[in-house]
Amino acid sequence: MSNDTADTSGTSRQVELSDKDLPLHCPMAGAPLWARHPRVFLDVVKHGEALCPYCGTKYTYKGGKKGH
Repeated sequence: MSNDTADTSGTSRQVELSDKDLPLHCPMAGAPLWARHPRVFLDVVKHGEALCPYCGTKYTYKGGKKGH
């Protein structure tokens, strides 16, 4: 992961991703056991960002948008 920053309250997180982090699923590998929820795959490439419906983590894609 390129950048992983959490606010001081611990209630929201923002994570920057690159091509090497795709495909994206939340929670990501290595997440602590207490932070786990059902795995959900998120499409960050289409809009450049995605929000996890379970934990609210905001993922931002920094690898440039891909064309189909």
